[in-house]
Amino acid sequence: MAIRPEEITTIIKEKIEHFHTSVDINEVGTVIQVGDGIARVHGLNNVKASELVDFGNGIKGMAMNLEYDNVGCVLMGPDTHVQEGGNVKRTGEVISISVGKDVIGRVVDPLGQPLDGKGPITAEKKMPLDIVAPGIIDRQPVKQPLQTGIKAIDAMVPIGKGQRELIIGDRQTGKTAIAIDTIINQKNIPAAERCICIYVAIGQKQSTVAQVVKTLNDFGAMDYTIVVSATASDPASLLYIAPYAGCAIGEYFMWQGKDVLIVYDDLSKHAQAYRQMSLLLRRPPGREAYPGDVFYLHSRLLERACKLSQENGGGSLTALPIIETQANDVSAYIPTNVISITDGQIYLESNLFLSGIKPAVNVGLSVSRVGGSAQRKTMRKVAGTLRIDLSQYQELAGFAQFGSELDKESQRQIARGQRMTELLKQNQYAPLTLAEEVLSLYAGTHGYLDDIRTADVSDYEKQLLAFARTEYKAVLEELSAVQEMSGELEKKITGLLDNFKTVFQAGK
Repeated sequence: MAIRPEEITTIIKEKIEHFHTSVDINEVGTVIQVGDGIARVHGLNNVKASELVDFGNGIKGMAMNLEYDNVGCVLMGPDTHVQEGGNVKRTGEVISISVGKDVIGRVVDPLGQPLDGKGPITAEKKMPLDIVAPGIIDRQPVKQPLQTGIKAIDAMVPIGKGQRELIIGDRQTGKTAIAIDTIINQKNIPAAERCICIYVAIGQKQSTVAQVVKTLNDFGAMDYTIVVSATASDPASLLYIAPYAGCAIGEYFMWQGKDVLIVYDDLSKHAQAYRQMSLLLRRPPGREAYPGDVFYLHSRLLERACKLSQENGGGSLTALPIIETQANDVSAYIPTNVISITDGQIYLESNLFLSGIKPAVNVGLSVSRVGGSAQRKTMRKVAGTLRIDLSQYQELAGFAQFGSELDKESQRQIARGQRMTELLKQNQYAPLTLAEEVLSLYAGTHGYLDDIRTADVSDYEKQLLAFARTEYKAVLEELSAVQEMSGELEKKITGLLDNFKTVFQAGK
């Protein structure tokens, strides 16, 4: 049967209407200068800030300086494979990290690549490294406690879920130890309330990071921990993106309604890496040769820590940034910046550390601007006057050094202060449960240590906790479960302590 001309016309019209052509346009530029981990590129006219660009040979870069006639890119690998005159391609994607539940228990680099040799990680979603933090409407007040397992902190500088608490002090004063103990302590907390922990190592030795991972494995804490590692041998660009990568992983879990704890160890090295990149990109230096936006660098990172509202799932991201000071100088540029961004600080002092007080928390300068409202009422009851008592003791002890005669009340305060200082000492990797902390502090603040020699306080506490775990397990369980201390529970605690007094006396 012959086809009529009008039918042919209809068929041709249909073909033309449904004809689609796909043209793949790649914007390609040329490297005009390379060196010190920085490449200047000409021809990427539409590139976006923080966009990944491909230099070939597996080397990626990130566009940072968008100038009139060239783009300054930082390289994410060695610059030996990048040649002047070589081609650079836009990828079209702003720098992001692939995340999924499989990342828990793994050690990754800031680009999400595994470093622990346990095979590839299954990605479920890509999270951008730099986002605008959730607004006030999307949040709720911080009112759940985050237990660190360290008596001095949980009693006097409490941290709430969604808070940003700075750990600051000179090198070798136990800053990382506090963060690691907090991660290990999550093991003592019921699985429903336990935080997923992220430890971001910035600019540390590989051996130090390996030691941290080994410690977490030994205590079974890697089951709920992710380690993001950008070591001293990595390029400055990886050190720069490391905390944002850790934060993006944390946000993935936070938006699922989970509680996340993230440790940035440490932001001093992060600022130094950013300064290095900025100076090589010819950005104008400001105070201490840091660029003018170094405050914004840390504020846009730490502002992302929050407690989400119930409508958004109620998840939280708690940040513990670490800052290293030089000779206890908290008035330097980076320390003052981060102090003003965070919701309080735990100040560790080298003099205390060297005199054997560990953790070396300076009670006078450490503060929590939020956590008090999240502190368990049982803890608040026993630790309410602790900070004032210790401050008065330190003042009186300084006065008593001059050999002056002190009245009975002052002598009693000094004796109590010495024993409480001894009681607040705690070994590394030995976090206590909330019930054990409350019991120890109750004994100290209610005078049960007053007739015990200061040297025996440590033994007293060890034996007391062992005695309570075996003979009074029900009291410890009740202390863990209740929010407020009733008169009935207080009677049980005093009964426990009175009974232990006879046992301890006999054991001496």
